[in-house]
Amino acid sequence: MKTAVLSLALCFFGVAVCYAADNPNMGTWKLNEAKSKIGAGAVKNSTVVYDAAGDSVKVTVDGTNADGTPAHSEWTGKFDGKDYPLTGDPTAETRSYKQVNDHTLALTNKKGGKVVMTARIVVSADGKSRTVTGSGTNAEGKKVSSTSVYDKQ
Repeated sequence: MKTAVLSLALCFFGVAVCYAADNPNMGTWKLNEAKSKIGAGAVKNSTVVYDAAGDSVKVTVDGTNADGTPAHSEWTGKFDGKDYPLTGDPTAETRSYKQVNDHTLALTNKKGGKVVMTARIVVSADGKSRTVTGSGTNAEGKKVSSTSVYDKQ
């Protein structure tokens, strides 16, 4: 019985790892500033990394806040539309990702249960770039929006 349970657990883990490996969002993405339109007061995310973390995905973001100070946040969860804790982002406490289709994710950040930012992430058909179109409220409570284009590394 223990062998069957272990085999089943390994099977599910393998499916999660395969899913993560096949997902075009996985990997390291670097901001292409020339193609991006980052609104005043918005955070500039220079590098975004999607890594497999067991049966979940870990997203690590590095960049600069609107005031020029370094920004670093981390999120670990699934692309299932549920809220998971977000650390390092002063504007949000949780984040959810929902898989819209093979190349598109919907992202929602919340603070105190209230939506503070939404974004649509679309990976190009060739998987070499992705565009993040987002809008929300910054740490000062002002409305911000941006379109950020990233190149796969």
